[in-house]
Amino acid sequence: MEVPIPLCMKIPVSTFEATRFQLSCKRNGYDNRSFSPMRVWQAKQDGNGSSLGDNCMDCGWIAPGLSRKCLPHEAEEFLLKIRSEGFGCDMSTLSALMLCYANSRLLSEAQVIWDEILSSSFAPSVPIVSELIYLYATAGHFDTVIRLLQQIRLKNYNLLPDIFAQTISCFGKRGELELMEIMLKEMKSMGFSVDSVTGNAFVIYYSIFGSVAEMEDAYARLRSSRILIEEEAIRALSSAYIRERKFYSLGKFVENVGLGRRNVGNLLWNLMLLSYAANFKMKSLQREFVRMVEAGFHPDLTTFNIRALAFSKMSLFWDLHVSLEHMKHKSVIPDLVTYGCVVDAYLERRLVRNLEFALDKMSINDCVVMLTDEIVFEAMGKGDFHSSAEPPLEFKSKRNWTYKELIEIHLKKKYRSNQAFWNY
Repeated sequence: MEVPIPLCMKIPVSTFEATRFQLSCKRNGYDNRSFSPMRVWQAKQDGNGSSLGDNCMDCGWIAPGLSRKCLPHEAEEFLLKIRSEGFGCDMSTLSALMLCYANSRLLSEAQVIWDEILSSSFAPSVPIVSELIYLYATAGHFDTVIRLLQQIRLKNYNLLPDIFAQTISCFGKRGELELMEIMLKEMKSMGFSVDSVTGNAFVIYYSIFGSVAEMEDAYARLRSSRILIEEEAIRALSSAYIRERKFYSLGKFVENVGLGRRNVGNLLWNLMLLSYAANFKMKSLQREFVRMVEAGFHPDLTTFNIRALAFSKMSLFWDLHVSLEHMKHKSVIPDLVTYGCVVDAYLERRLVRNLEFALDKMSINDCVVMLTDEIVFEAMGKGDFHSSAEPPLEFKSKRNWTYKELIEIHLKKKYRSNQAFWNY
């Protein structure tokens, strides 16, 4: 069965171009035997192709295959054949060849193509330059990235804001915080302002790769620039505090951001509650929960599960049951974490006979769901029931597990472990 030639490709008009067309289709996954130069010529005669200029070869149709397949030797041969025929290359071809070399870590060859683009009348696009910067940065050639930015400044000044943002992102992903600072200073020295996306990304990278002190300094600079910290950055900073077990600092950070913000939902209030629950400061936890409700925020599943985890670990059965009743009153459906809090609390105190009474008020025949914010587990970990339930849930042959089935499996495991202990 013959594979049809995609009509979206530009159809070449000579025997040499037909040969190159075969090479392109082969690179893009088409069988070389599925077509011939005659078919190509016939397609052109039928009006499916497009003519080419006399001096510049329009090879945009082959560019994606070259850059995606990373075939530097074929790319070099392709370029030599084009030029031996007396044709020049358009911007898409040069860009594809340059990225093909860069992807193959042939950076000196990529630099030659880049210099040719700069010396020509072609204007490099932001996506092409951004990808080239990323490839140079991932290869560790940061000095080349800086030189490339200086060349862009002379070639097309208007591209610099987007290029700077991409460069800062490249350095940040690599953990090169010093080079990221250099780019930021260079950006400001040229009169460009830092936008919200770049400012928040700056804080995120410091929270991942920097110390807590460096992260806090980056956040202070963000605030001084009057840029609003967004949800992703809030999560990144909070995770950094949690990793260092600095829950008091987490609470102060959340207060500093402002608990009244509503564009991030209950995230800030949940983080405040988490800072107390992780240290088992139960009175402060209850007080902040009341403040949250009085401020007009509606507790969600994560809010209730933060409290339930603290109550379960502290074996506060009355508070746990009151929280479950509150959830029912607010029509908040419990998830795996909620059931785990109940099961773990009773098993920890060896009250297995009372567990059935506690679960009677819950819908144990419902299918299992997991909707709690993952940041809760970073601070408080996963309960015993939650951890033991994960392997069955990942078992592909059965998907619709119920809480009752998982509880029965967990109780059998506990019984067997106790039997093994006493037999030993």
